[in-house]
Amino acid sequence: MIWCILIVGILLPQSLAHPGFFTSIGQMTDLIHTEKDLVTSLKDYIKAEEDKLEQIKKWAEKLDRLTSTATKDPEGFVGHPVNAFKLMKRLNTEWSELENLVLKDMSDGFISNLTIQRQYFPNDEDQVGAAKALLRLQDTYNLDTDTISKGNLPGVKHKSFLTVEDCFELGKVAYTEADYYHTELWMEQALRQLDEGEISTIDKVSVLDYLSYAVYQQGDLDKALLLTKKLLELDPEHQRANGNLKYFEYIMAKEKDVNKSASDDQSDQKTTLKKKGAAVDYLPERQKYEMLCRGEGIKMTPRRQKKLFCRYHDGNRNPKFILAPAKQEDEWDKPRIIRFHDIISDAEIEIVKDLAKPRLRRATISNPITGDLETVHYRISKSAWLSGYENPVVSRINMRIQDLTGLDVSTAEELQVANYGVGGQYEPHFDFARKDEPDAFKELGTGNRIATWLFYMSDVSAGGATVFPEVGASVWPKKGTAVFWYNLFASGEGDYSTRHAACPVLVGNKWVSNKWLHERGQEFRRPCTLSELE
Repeated sequence: MIWCILIVGILLPQSLAHPGFFTSIGQMTDLIHTEKDLVTSLKDYIKAEEDKLEQIKKWAEKLDRLTSTATKDPEGFVGHPVNAFKLMKRLNTEWSELENLVLKDMSDGFISNLTIQRQYFPNDEDQVGAAKALLRLQDTYNLDTDTISKGNLPGVKHKSFLTVEDCFELGKVAYTEADYYHTELWMEQALRQLDEGEISTIDKVSVLDYLSYAVYQQGDLDKALLLTKKLLELDPEHQRANGNLKYFEYIMAKEKDVNKSASDDQSDQKTTLKKKGAAVDYLPERQKYEMLCRGEGIKMTPRRQKKLFCRYHDGNRNPKFILAPAKQEDEWDKPRIIRFHDIISDAEIEIVKDLAKPRLRRATISNPITGDLETVHYRISKSAWLSGYENPVVSRINMRIQDLTGLDVSTAEELQVANYGVGGQYEPHFDFARKDEPDAFKELGTGNRIATWLFYMSDVSAGGATVFPEVGASVWPKKGTAVFWYNLFASGEGDYSTRHAACPVLVGNKWVSNKWLHERGQEFRRPCTLSELE
């Protein structure tokens, strides 16, 4: 199957690791058209081969009839001068033409097209990134492997299934990341589908090889031993399994000796070690964050809910909004999060998306120490930046933000457009720079990020909420709306309750654009207060 290496007395499958990332759906749609073009090219090639074989078949049928007649009376056949001439002609000329036809390569057009298109194909990193996205969705939305494998996801338009090969690949991706928890889940799913009779190029021996080791790594020695014995029933000569069997039995014998000295209450204790489960997480609020992504754990009480209102907003008597005021809705009280309805038109959205698509690149964050932009595993999306001077629509959108917030946008960052594909996310973070990040926006020279304006430019079939784990708030995407909140108190101190996240997109496609407004220029628009927390 694969080469093996020996670690701490136990043989394990060799890892084939590739660091990965996941692309945006905005760019993946181009791959759909690329694949469609290749299918058309492949069908053209098949048609050309069929035409070629049809010609060869006609030759064969004609010559079969001719030689059948000739072999019945060879002397009488070639005694006819015309037959003699045609025999010479066939063998000297026509068979050479047939040879050329047989040797003619009909694949040139298809191979050329494939070679050109291959430069746009996803690579190993993309494939691994897509697999990691599925594992991320599995955890965030509490999905079991069977639900994902059968494609039973909410809001799906095009149902799709995972084969044994697909499940096996997901398990291997988890294995290369030393994520034995997910390795076990997906190898068990592959095994179930094989037991149900699914035809596959992957055999049970290969699945059990990975599964037994993943289970062992999580401390379940009894189950690891059972799976290894099952593997050896299928392949008694399996070298790694035989080595592992001896090792497991040795460890269990040692534990049995230790247990003999224990009390009666402890003597029947299983040799199974404590199961690790999912790996220790670097994100302290992971559980709260994922619950909010599922719409659970929202902390808005009925009493507070009564204080949230909808209203018409004229931008403090701004002439543009006196006759047609904006529709405002309170999403949350502390921090105050306001949603503006019907604030960007479908036509404007399409223009912004069209401007952004050619420039979409993997989203980055500002390193708090160096100030440099870099990609990180906890922000998975594609983004692009649009300046107001390059298109009147972008300029008009910027001015709309200024008119409705009362804040100066001349010191704001450019409009950032982001596309989150399936599994795309941005884990909990602050938009503003904390006190231990004094140089985060030093190059801009416009102070800290005072406020965030976020446009939702698409509806999302499932997932994709903006959540605030510190306060238990979830804000769901709705096309044509925008949400606004202050990152800083009027005193200039950071509001730590604004820590937020973009939940993974479970089904669908999420387009957003945001404007980060800075302190410079707001001195008289939002005066400082004497209290730090006001």
